[in-house]
Amino acid sequence: MKKILGVALILIAFVACKNDKALNPEIENVAVEMTIDRFDRLFANVTPEGLPNLKAEYPFLFSKQYDDAFWIAKLSDTLQEELEREVDVAFKDTEQVSQDLERLYKHILYYFPKTTVPKAISIITEVRNKVVLTDDLLLIGLDNYLGEDHYFYEGVQNYKSKNFRKEQIDVDVAHAFAKAKVSRPQTSTFLDQIVYEGKLLFLMETLLSQKPIYEVLSYTADEYAFAEANEVNMWEYFVSNKLLYSTDRKLLSRFIDPAPFSKFYLEFDNDTPGRLGRYIGYKIVTSYMDRNDVALKTMLLQDAETIFNNAKYKP
Repeated sequence: MKKILGVALILIAFVACKNDKALNPEIENVAVEMTIDRFDRLFANVTPEGLPNLKAEYPFLFSKQYDDAFWIAKLSDTLQEELEREVDVAFKDTEQVSQDLERLYKHILYYFPKTTVPKAISIITEVRNKVVLTDDLLLIGLDNYLGEDHYFYEGVQNYKSKNFRKEQIDVDVAHAFAKAKVSRPQTSTFLDQIVYEGKLLFLMETLLSQKPIYEVLSYTADEYAFAEANEVNMWEYFVSNKLLYSTDRKLLSRFIDPAPFSKFYLEFDNDTPGRLGRYIGYKIVTSYMDRNDVALKTMLLQDAETIFNNAKYKP
């Protein structure tokens, strides 16, 4: 483990192109049309007189705890107006977002044919909620995707703001969908947790087959290259320190929860990407699926012990 830090030897170009492959023709032929209702623009341009009609059309976007006076005041709120302007600049149209979501839902319908394609609506959330997904509704907070260097995100830690990009919209939607399909483990060992995260990531990768894998993990290409180059050392660290069957909740914040870096409690921690436990879980699940003839839906239902024992994972 002392050698975990070092130059990531895997070429960034290779990592970036790893998932650049042709779309399965059967998936390509799945019929999906995804348009995005620009509620953000409708609200920006509505007049106090037209507000009742907008509320009638989108009642679920107007909390009943606020009266009309609140919403009328918001129409001329300086922060709201600034957010609307910046979103309008960054998203002159949402054609690329629609294409990305159509491709995602082609995959979803191929693997989960009973899924309803949700009505997609773009909103402004004051940089609070990125996406909200229900069975028939998808809300996208466009102000969360203005680019990692946008001045709105000054003061936001880089490990968060680096993913405030358009390229992460379909990733965030895929993550929301995956969380609805993968049950949390009944037990709470570290192995349970990383395999759960691995299931999510494997499903997301399957649904985002043309997305670079580092984007699926919400890593930069450099961060993913680091994880690849140091996979053996990380695994040896987890095994030698007997972490796999530990129920220490601190392991979540050290290796799974969003964080600027992973916490091995070694001198080079600051140079590691966060959430490396998720990466190891993803590699375990990938090894399991490579070595066993198991359907995707079956894998999602299996417990961590079954997956781990049959993965024969050896980085």
